[in-house]
Amino acid sequence: MSEKDKEQLKKEAAEKARAAAQRKREEREKKKEKSNDSASEMPQTTEDVTSNQDLEKQKAAAAAKAKAAALAKKKAKEAEGTETEPTANQDLEKQKAIAIAKAKAAAAAKRKAKNANENGDSEKAKAIAAAKAKAAAAAKAKGKITQAKETEVSEPITPSPQQPILDRYLNIVKEHYKDDILEDSYINRMSKHVPTIVVKLEHYYSLALLFKQHSGLHFEFLSELHGTDFETYMEIYVHLYSFKNKQSVALKVKMDRENPRVDSIASIWPGANWPECEAYDLLGIQFTNHPDLHRIMLGEDWVGHPLRKDYEPYDVEV
Repeated sequence: MSEKDKEQLKKEAAEKARAAAQRKREEREKKKEKSNDSASEMPQTTEDVTSNQDLEKQKAAAAAKAKAAALAKKKAKEAEGTETEPTANQDLEKQKAIAIAKAKAAAAAKRKAKNANENGDSEKAKAIAAAKAKAAAAAKAKGKITQAKETEVSEPITPSPQQPILDRYLNIVKEHYKDDILEDSYINRMSKHVPTIVVKLEHYYSLALLFKQHSGLHFEFLSELHGTDFETYMEIYVHLYSFKNKQSVALKVKMDRENPRVDSIASIWPGANWPECEAYDLLGIQFTNHPDLHRIMLGEDWVGHPLRKDYEPYDVEV
């Protein structure tokens, strides 16, 4: 039952009690008036005394009931006040708890934001420090490179121990050819100081034959032959070795990239047979007078040469 229903019942009970008391008062007044009238007319009898006593008892009972009703009403009000007070206190406690929770949440959010800002500033500071360190390292490295270049320029290059050997090769070539048949000659410091000679295309075969047959050279062993696409020209590299003199030489020849063609030296060194076929297969270099020039890896029906810089597969799925 709700509080409103209880209150309504209490009000109704109080009204009924008041109405009953009012009726009783009225009845008593009427009876009193009748008694006074009867008393004035005749003396009181034993019955009249008894009736008066009953009336007094009824009055006392009615007064007791009224007091009881008033006491009950008072207790009801007190009970209602007692029940309302805890409810109000509970609401107040709830509001306090909500306010405390909100304050804690706001404080936590503030701390989180502060930590985020501090972390962001820390990460930013770290990034700046790392960038400065990289820049310093780059500047230091650049300074070292510049210093090394200056040192290279200022300090004379130490002559290669193979330079006298290269000079001897060049003297032999000059003795056998009236015209200048070489494009270049140098010591390849990046490859164990190998003496390197670059011959003109039309004199490639004859110079190779000279290197094989001349007694002062006697390069009887061909250890390597390969081709290279330099985009603007093709090149054949040949490495020769003399077991007799325990010396080596590198022979190079350049050719047109659009129509790479050069004499075969397989007749001088049979070991050049397969390397020339490989250069033909992968680069498309034609070797004139080769005994059996053919593709040794990809097959004759293969389109293109994979080691060319502009090579595009004919079959994209391959």
